Amino acid sequence: MQLQSNKISWSVRSKEDKTSKQNKSHWFTWIFPIGGLLALIWFLVRVIPKPSRAMYPCQRTAFPLASGFVIWLAGAVGSITAFRRAKHCFAQSRYILCVILIAASVGSIWLAQGVTTEKTLWADEPTSNAPIGIAKGVHPGRVVWAHNPDATDWEGPGNGYWWENSHTNQAVVNQMMSRAIRALSGDRTSDAAWDKLFKHFNKTHGKGDAVYKSGEKIFIKVNYVGCIKVWSRQPVTNLEDYKLRSLDYMNASPHMIIALLDQLVNEAGVNEADITVGDTLCYFPNEFYNMCHAKFPNVRYLDYVGKFGRTKAKLSSVPFYWSTPDADEKDTDYAPASYVEADYLINMANLKSHNDQAGITLCAKNHYGSLVRKPARNQGYYDMHKELPYNKPGMGHYRPLVDLMGHKHLGGKTMLYLIDGLYAGKHAKERSPRKWNISPFNGDWSSSLFASQDPVAIDSVGFDFLWTEWDDGPHQSGTTDYLVEAAMADTPPSGTFYDPDHKGNISRLKSLGVYEHWNNPVDKQYSRNLGTGKGIELIKLNRALKLAAATGYYPN
Repeated sequence: MQLQSNKISWSVRSKEDKTSKQNKSHWFTWIFPIGGLLALIWFLVRVIPKPSRAMYPCQRTAFPLASGFVIWLAGAVGSITAFRRAKHCFAQSRYILCVILIAASVGSIWLAQGVTTEKTLWADEPTSNAPIGIAKGVHPGRVVWAHNPDATDWEGPGNGYWWENSHTNQAVVNQMMSRAIRALSGDRTSDAAWDKLFKHFNKTHGKGDAVYKSGEKIFIKVNYVGCIKVWSRQPVTNLEDYKLRSLDYMNASPHMIIALLDQLVNEAGVNEADITVGDTLCYFPNEFYNMCHAKFPNVRYLDYVGKFGRTKAKLSSVPFYWSTPDADEKDTDYAPASYVEADYLINMANLKSHNDQAGITLCAKNHYGSLVRKPARNQGYYDMHKELPYNKPGMGHYRPLVDLMGHKHLGGKTMLYLIDGLYAGKHAKERSPRKWNISPFNGDWSSSLFASQDPVAIDSVGFDFLWTEWDDGPHQSGTTDYLVEAAMADTPPSGTFYDPDHKGNISRLKSLGVYEHWNNPVDKQYSRNLGTGKGIELIKLNRALKLAAATGYYPN
């Protein structure tokens, strides 16, 4: 009797569990369509009144779900319609058409599922022409792109080295630099262009409507990561230790440095002795030093070691604070003395992806080489790399790059941003540059120079080029998060109080520039080019284009 009672009890519970599972399964089938519909409504309500909101992390998260819902709905409707018609054809003995319609029904569901899954996996795919942030510069948001394939003539590894005079044309690079500076300012002559750039910087930094004054110092931060010395255990005891080790690596081009020095000395009127150029974490190799020193012997060439004519990088007493509680118990970083002593900075980065951690390495990432830490490999300092996309993918996170871009003696002193794109490559995946396939390079070297006064805009343009050319590092989730955070530094999606100048939350950074993606890789147009917004304006210069004949670059 007890056994029969237990069987009846088990049977009742089994039916209840089955009913519960059926109800739960029935409920789960509605989670995606309901969630997708709500995401679609949320996206439309938020983005239609203000399109720039499409770049917000919450909208980037909602968009794949919303678009996936639309695709799923279209697939479901198409599948049901095809199946019903198949039944009708079967009843009429039209068997061939019936089979075709059944295949179409199954195919609609399969295609919708595949596209939906693909969309959902990439939550921070670039959205075209939806600028956020406040554009900077004489001409706000302007980025100049100078491209001239005559600047480069190298067959590749095994045919000498890209940086040799026989493979890089100094006269063409000088012309590219001159044209880029003039197009950036909108002036016909280089001296007038520099005056305007300095005036704008001084006026926006509380120094009045002043041009460059004799005796003011300029520091040029280049990227010599292929010559990094701070982690090396090999002491420098003789000149041979300064030889270039990775001969084909994509370091800052000595020809591009010479072109910039030529502009500063011979056009802007800066005394050689008031210019310092180098990378605080690296050595200045003989091959590059000899080329630059021969042209401008009185310029100070700075590096980590400071021997054989170089100037040694030193720390100042000005602290650098990270805007994250994770750094509270870490050793304090300090700005380099050469930065603090300078009146102006010029950030000359390289056009490279960063396949192992950051996705891209442009002007912002160039400052990872700005902080000199003593002693080397001291683990007491805050680890800048743990917040890179490889370790923290996705959007809406604290990014140390924003602190570097905003500190008063780093990004705060930068009056010009440049990206050396003569020979672009993949750091640190490969040890030599790559030829590019996208138009207008078409299997040749990138042979380019980018210039801007907006740190967010120039990295946004660099990202678009790298994203289009390569499908690995730049496509890493979270690669552009620092650009969103920087553009919205006053109200960042992460909620971080960015204030690298103070210990504690005292003075929040303002928007550091404008962030936007171009309309497509062929036209390469941004909102100011299209007249649809106050984002980026990309000025394209090629060897066939004469500046004097180009409209819109100069005032009437």
